[in-house]
Amino acid sequence: MQLSFALKIFALMAILPLPAFASPETEQVILLHGLCRTSRSMDTMARALTQAGYKVWNIDYPSRSAPIAQLAESTIGQAVTNCERDGVTKIDFVTHSLGGILVRSYLAQHSIPTLGRVVMLGPPNQGSEVVDKLGGWWLFKKINGPAGNELGTDKNSVPNRLGPANFCVGIIAGDRSINWINSLLIPGRDDGKVSVERTKLAGMADFIVIPAAHSFLMRNKTAIAQTISFLRTGKFEHPIIAKS
Repeated sequence: MQLSFALKIFALMAILPLPAFASPETEQVILLHGLCRTSRSMDTMARALTQAGYKVWNIDYPSRSAPIAQLAESTIGQAVTNCERDGVTKIDFVTHSLGGILVRSYLAQHSIPTLGRVVMLGPPNQGSEVVDKLGGWWLFKKINGPAGNELGTDKNSVPNRLGPANFCVGIIAGDRSINWINSLLIPGRDDGKVSVERTKLAGMADFIVIPAAHSFLMRNKTAIAQTISFLRTGKFEHPIIAKS
């Protein structure tokens, strides 16, 4: 009797459709750190995304060694190839600062058929006044390399020549600064490196400002939660403002 009942249950389970779980290998996230940083700066973000079910590629690249276009080609091209060899069906990007400009540069020249969503943290999408004011200094060039000097606000700077986004991108800007000297050079609200206004990009899908400094955006709990929200839904979790 019990055996007969067990066989019926087994047969029923065999004909029922299995729940559809996406393989963690099929949607992967490429992380790109900022100028003068390493992949270690993205470790906290990498752990959070891994726990959220993504396979993460936390890329290290020599940000001070070459111009933006060259860095984009060598860094992103290889990362995308690695994902494709791994059988990826969707590639997302999460970037900090210069990393976002590398993605824009690469996508201006290449199509990624499996491209999903992109989150940029503190990107100088319209350049930074800090570069305008300090970029000619020998020490600035020594510290920041060729890519750093390409991030000015004039119309011929690399970010301003790349054009609007033709991909799904959400931008998280910070409005706290721990570098008051830089902030004196930047009009309006800023994160110590770039103004809130100049992080914006024509064609962006969503935009949000959080109370965080540039150097810590990628480790900020709110930024991480908002990043996961955008990767999953294509939008940020904006606070509900009560009407008076």
